[in-house]
Amino acid sequence: QVQLVESGGGLVQLGGSLRLSCAASGTVFSGNVMSWYRQAPGKQRELVAAVTGGGSTNYADSVKGRFTISRDNAKNTVYLQMNNLKPDDTAVYYCVKGVGPFRSWGQGTQVTVSS
Repeated sequence: QVQLVESGGGLVQLGGSLRLSCAASGTVFSGNVMSWYRQAPGKQRELVAAVTGGGSTNYADSVKGRFTISRDNAKNTVYLQMNNLKPDDTAVYYCVKGVGPFRSWGQGTQVTVSS
């Protein structure tokens, strides 16, 4: 059974930084695409960033240049470094393994950016 456990969320001021972590267990980690999604109140869930097993990355336009996704296959962990945070980044952030109908989701971690 796949388990994805996020951590690192919290309350931060405008312009601050946070680092989210997602530890995976019960699954083969290294060959899978790992992603971070987010959902703000009243908005649809959106892809924030993704990293392939080989380390290729892609980002939502709204976070390019501010967020960095990375993975440590030895630790079965994916990270999201978030810098220069804005109130619009306030959301629940979800770690996701895989793509399409084969995705597995974590429980989410709240990120709140105050102005």
